[in-house]
Amino acid sequence: MGQQTNAMDSADRSRQFHELLERHRKIVFKVANSYSRHPEDRADLTQEIATQLWRAFPGYDGERSFSTWMYRIALNVAISFLRNSQQRNLHSVPLDDEHYNAIGDTGVHAEADERVRLLHRFIAQLDGLNRALLLLYLDEKSYHEIADILGISETNVATKISRLKQRIRTDMGNA
Repeated sequence: MGQQTNAMDSADRSRQFHELLERHRKIVFKVANSYSRHPEDRADLTQEIATQLWRAFPGYDGERSFSTWMYRIALNVAISFLRNSQQRNLHSVPLDDEHYNAIGDTGVHAEADERVRLLHRFIAQLDGLNRALLLLYLDEKSYHEIADILGISETNVATKISRLKQRIRTDMGNA
C-alpha cells in the first residue's frame, strides 16, 4: 500500500509541477532569451532551467509565489550558464545586428528597432546580477519582488536600478 501511495504522490507532484511550469513558462523563455544569443544555447539553457526547476521542486514552499521561486532558480541557472559560455565563447557575434539589419524598415519603426537593438546590446554587456535586475524591472516586478527573487535588499535594488537607468541614458544618448 505504501508504494502505491508514493506512486500517486509522485504522479500528483509531477502533474502539479507541469501545470505550474506551463502556466509560468514565459519566465523560462524570458530568462533564456536574455542570457543566450544563439538558438542552440537558448534551447540548452531552457532545458537546464526546466531540469533544475524539477530537481528543486520538492523543496518548493507552496505558501510562496511560484513565479518568484521560478525566477530565482531560472536566474541562478542562467547566470551560471552565462559564466560557462563566456569562457567557451569569447568571440561571438550578437544575433541582433543581423536581425535588425534584415528588417530594412524606415521611419518611426526603424528608429524604435534601432533603440531596441541598442538596448539589447546594452543588456548583453551587463554582468549577471545587473542583467537579472534589468530583466525583472522590465518585467514590471516590484522592488520587493526583485529583492525577494535575487536575495538582496529593496534599498540595494532601488540603488542598482537607478544606476542602471543612468547608464542606459548615458549609453543610449551617446549612440
